[in-house]
Amino acid sequence: MNLIQTARELSEQWHATKAHWRDAKALEFEKRYLEPLPGLVSRTGAVMNELETILKKIRKDCEQLP
Repeated sequence: MNLIQTARELSEQWHATKAHWRDAKALEFEKRYLEPLPGLVSRTGAVMNELETILKKIRKDCEQLP
């Protein structure tokens, strides 16, 4: 399961949980931890892609060593 799928599953589970947990702590949890997730997942994906590019270059460079 990848990061985006996991975040979607968490979102679905949160919506189900919200039907039963409707107090100030639930709202605080949502604002503090869940609302920032889409942006964090997006940025994390971009950084992971950059790392993949760097690692490919490193492997290629190391293969060319005598």
